[in-house]
Formats: sequence, C-alpha cells, structure tokens
Amino acid sequence: MAKKNTKSTAIIVVLFIILFAILGAIGFLIYNAIDSDINGKNQPDTEYTLVIEKQDFAFEIAQKLKGAGIIINDSVWSNWMTSNYPDFQYINGEYKLTADMSYEEIAEKLQNPDISHKTVKVVIPEGYNCMEIAKTLEENGICKADAFLEVCKSTDGFEYSFLESVPDNELVPYKLEGFLFPATYDLALNTEAKDVANEMLRAFSARYNDSMDKFCKEHDMTLYELLTLASVVQEEAFTTESAANIASVFMNRLEKGSKLQSDVTYFYAKKLRDDYGFSQETYDAYYTYRCEGLPAGPITNSGEDIIKATVNYPETKYLYFFSDLKKEFHFAETYDEFLELQKKYPWKEE
Repeated sequence: MAKKNTKSTAIIVVLFIILFAILGAIGFLIYNAIDSDINGKNQPDTEYTLVIEKQDFAFEIAQKLKGAGIIINDSVWSNWMTSNYPDFQYINGEYKLTADMSYEEIAEKLQNPDISHKTVKVVIPEGYNCMEIAKTLEENGICKADAFLEVCKSTDGFEYSFLESVPDNELVPYKLEGFLFPATYDLALNTEAKDVANEMLRAFSARYNDSMDKFCKEHDMTLYELLTLASVVQEEAFTTESAANIASVFMNRLEKGSKLQSDVTYFYAKKLRDDYGFSQETYDAYYTYRCEGLPAGPITNSGEDIIKATVNYPETKYLYFFSDLKKEFHFAETYDEFLELQKKYPWKEE
C-alpha cells in the first residue's frame, strides 16, 4: 500500500509541476503581451480616430481605445494612467492614434488633439438672422458659415413638431430662420453644423409655450406666421416697451388687408438677393412694400421678450408709427395725425 500511495503522490506532484509550468507560461505570455502593449512593441498598425466629447468619462475613453484595438485591455490602461498621470485631464477633440503607440505616446497625444473640440461661449444676440449667426459661428471656429446656411435651408432631420408649421415654399431660402433661438451657448470647436442648429432649435423648444398656440388659434395664424410677425417687430423696435404697440400696428394693418410696409423687410430682402444670390421673386416675397400681408418668412430670430410682446399686443386703432431722432416711438390712428406728429417730433436730420 505504501508503494501505491507513493506512486499517486508522485503523479500529483508531476501534475502540479505541469500546471504551474502552464500557468507560468500563460502568465509570461500575458505579461509579455501587456508589456508590449504598454511600450508599443510588436503591435499591429491599426489606425483609429478617437473622438472625445465633453460628456465622456475616463472609463468610456478606455473602452473606446480597447474596442478600436489601440490597447488590449481597458483596465490595464486605466490602472497605468492612474499610476502615471493621476491628475490627467482629457481634452475634447479628435485624435489620430495607432496601435503601435506606447501608452506614454498615447497620453501625450491626448493632450494635443488633431481637431480641437474645446468648448467656447458664443453669444447669438436677439435680432440676428441666420446669415449673421452663420458668420458668428465661423468666426468662433464652431463650423463653417456655408455649412450652417446649408443646414438652415431644410427642416429635414430635425424632430420638432413646431417645424411642421414651416411652409413648403421655394421662395423661403432658409427654413429654420425664426427658430434659431438667440442666447449664449457653450459650443465645441469644429462641431457639425447640424448639431449646432439642433442646439438652437432645442433652446427654442424649451421656450415654446401655450400662449403662442393660443395666439395662433385666436388669430388664425400658424406658428411660423407668428414668428414672422415677431421678427419684423424685433427689427422695428428699439425696446420691448415699444414692441407691443408696433405689433398692434401690424396686426391692425393685417386685419384691414393693408400692406405692412415695413422698411426693415427691405434690408433682409436685399441681402438675400444681392449678397446670397437668391431670386428677384424671393426679394419681392420678403419686401413688404411689394408683397401682401406678412413677408414669406421670418427676417430674423426674435428674443423671448419680443415674442411675448407680440403675443400680448394691446388692442389699439394705431395704423402708423415712427421713431424720432431721440429714438422715441410715436403712434397714430390716421395718416393726418401721423404727419402732425412728425412735425412735432423731428425724425430725420434736416
């Protein structure tokens, strides 16, 4: 019996030796693979453009690197970064990486994006039209002006019910005009133009309310027509205090079937035709000394206060208004009264 036990023990010892040898070999292979990965040795020439956005966490970035084959293990990468760069800050942007880069090279690269997505504050003032917004975006490095204007030509790809009010009118060159809410935005450099437009539409959506719908139902208008009216008021008014009475004048003219005859529509129509190459028909559709009723679409993007003033305009009989040299507004019910007020309050330089 002793010999049998001795033989069994020997077999077990041999098996353990073989097991430890296998484990050792596996451990060596794993160690060698990790060491090669860390040092960028014997790695494939896999290429990958890593995009880091402001909402990405460190573990998500590690998973992206592993999924793309740039590193072999996200936990190893995370532990290496914690050990070597405990205060590392990831910078928004796009990075061209290859699998044969060492972890040190990757870490250095991740501080120098090939395309920066750094977030900057961009102010879009009330009363800016989409052409002015496009120029501002390009000047701040957000996106190209032409790309933004191209996006503004259509409502396709945007899931907002209020855009259903935009007419299918070929004389309206920029379908998103009027809905690009003026505000201060935190925008990333080199952002897709459509994403920027969506951010502005989202801001409008947050302020879209029942009072607008109520106004439209009471006056048999679409939301698009309301924003068109508000945009003319925005350009005419110097202050929100004057906006309500100006809106009243235009509503009275619309109800009488008179032309709006707003000078500010001329400047928008002229810009479309002369600076952006749109047709004479488009010019005529926006210039309210030529077209009937409202212009074909908004001529700018109104602020919340102007829209509110338009929706809550007072009931008056005003049909005329002007601003004097002190930029104070005067309103009249008749043309004769209008002329008398102009004599009383100088409105242009002699």
